[in-house]
Amino acid sequence: MSKVLVIGAGGVSSVAVHKMAQLLAAKTGPFSEIMLASRTIAKCDAIAKSVKERTAVEIQTAQIDADDVAATMKLIDEAKPDLVVNLALPYQDLPIMDACLATKTDYLDTANYEPRDEAKFEYKWQWDYHDRFREAGIMALLGSGFDPGVTSVFTTWLKKHHFDRIDTLDILDCNGGDHGQHFATNFNPEINIREVTAPARHWENGAWVETPALSHKQTFDFAEVGERNMYLMYHEEIESLSKHIPEINRIRFWMTFGDAYLTHLKVLENVGMTSIEPVEYEGQQIVPLQFLKAVLPEPSSLGETTKGKTNIGVIATGEKNGSQKTLYIKNICSHEAAYEETGNQGVSYTTGVPAMIGSALMLSGKWSGKGVFNMEEFDPDPFMEMLNEHGLPWTLEEMDAPLAF
Repeated sequence: MSKVLVIGAGGVSSVAVHKMAQLLAAKTGPFSEIMLASRTIAKCDAIAKSVKERTAVEIQTAQIDADDVAATMKLIDEAKPDLVVNLALPYQDLPIMDACLATKTDYLDTANYEPRDEAKFEYKWQWDYHDRFREAGIMALLGSGFDPGVTSVFTTWLKKHHFDRIDTLDILDCNGGDHGQHFATNFNPEINIREVTAPARHWENGAWVETPALSHKQTFDFAEVGERNMYLMYHEEIESLSKHIPEINRIRFWMTFGDAYLTHLKVLENVGMTSIEPVEYEGQQIVPLQFLKAVLPEPSSLGETTKGKTNIGVIATGEKNGSQKTLYIKNICSHEAAYEETGNQGVSYTTGVPAMIGSALMLSGKWSGKGVFNMEEFDPDPFMEMLNEHGLPWTLEEMDAPLAF
């Protein structure tokens, strides 16, 4: 049995801790103790209260500034966790990895590192830790969310069981939920808007193809959601999948957005509110996007009002025994069901559950290694089994033809 230290107290963290506590209560998983730490301890205490009411499990809480490596090292030394689960902001990935390296503690996160002063996220910074983690005899698992995370596992499972070779891969992320707000994001507004407004990139013929943000649109009929407009975007699993499964000739990522969301976003962009360049206001330097984040609804507060479903999956075309085929594997998640179970909306649920599963596989030794790893480097079967068991069941279907676009 193992102790886990979870850093971060947003919606994803709440889901992950609730799911860990469920396994602890049922004595069916590797978790024996759970500590939750964040800059704002009141948020940790609120999650702990919900966990106690729903599962009767008591979790420990602590205050921590995850940007402070020495303070994080001290907390790890005192708590002595077997695994640190980083569910804080992507800006904090490297400081937390530094603390884990210094204390020789295994590490897991759900999103790759992004510097505060540049809207660019890639795995290079974290991959550079591989040799140091290997020499320290510890493991880091990167991107154990849904996308990245489950989408990478879906791909390796398809390759293992259904394809001799995958030629094209499309990742489709649809949030069909409605939270009733004029404009709000379903996860951290600052990270969400930086991601959406960045240039789109996809992988094709061994090279990156860059296009302007939101310039490529297609319509797709998502099961249990309906037809939605989806836009070509860059997402980090394209980088890791193109590295670890180099046979794939083309990898694209698509995300749906409603017209009202895009209209609000364009207006905010036009007036400079999505900028990450500091401006001076009444003698102080402020970042417009960070100010915008402060006035937008907190994503973790949207659970009670969000209705509808998410539909996220991958469509792969390739060859098996000399014949070409196209397979579509996906999960559909109900916002209402997620809220009833954990008090959080579906976007948090679809990321928090895989964070718990990745943690469980590391702590049980089913996924192990020394160094820094991405999800697609491990056997997908135990992860796929746990998705079905813990709230994110998936379905597989064969399509009549590859995508026409």
